[in-house]
Amino acid sequence: MTKFWTTILGGLIIILVISGLFDKISWAFNIPAIIIVALVWVVSIYNGFVQLRYRVKEALSDIDVQLKRRYDLIPNVVETVKGYAKHESQVFENVTKARTEAMGAKGLAEKAEKENMLSNTLKTLFAVSESYPDLKANANFLDLQRELADTENKIQASRRFYNGNIMALNTAMDTFPSNIIAGLFHFSHEDFFDLPDGSPEAEPVKVSF
Repeated sequence: MTKFWTTILGGLIIILVISGLFDKISWAFNIPAIIIVALVWVVSIYNGFVQLRYRVKEALSDIDVQLKRRYDLIPNVVETVKGYAKHESQVFENVTKARTEAMGAKGLAEKAEKENMLSNTLKTLFAVSESYPDLKANANFLDLQRELADTENKIQASRRFYNGNIMALNTAMDTFPSNIIAGLFHFSHEDFFDLPDGSPEAEPVKVSF
């Protein structure tokens, strides 16, 4: 909507200049009109940046919600596997440690790194479960696997939504003339929520039953 009104205002100004109407109308009218049009344009661009920032915050909040759901599911998965594979203590410790570090991560870069580590430990945990037919047939374990897989997919969807809004915000900040408004009001670029290349979480988790 902001782009629409910005385009309309710019087009009107160009039409007025080309048509020579500015020369026919008193400058006592032209100057206030130009000022008003300029102010409307500035407000329109500014509001566009504000809306983008709110969308980014909303998208990041969606990611946090899904990550919290993931953190809540992991202890249940670990306890279920423990009931069948008690001697796999190192695997359980690694998952618990990775979960704690992911929950305490600060900033998007560190969060992405810790989430990647957590995904690796979870894949190891599920690999262990393959050696226990009774565990694989456990209804509770199957439900937890499905919930975790669903959560992983939602995390990916939330991340894509977040990065899409970041792309829109950063592009507007780098594009003339909106970059002028961004500089005047000190809007800053935001970081993408990316995962390292080759991350096992780069695709939705696939669970084999």
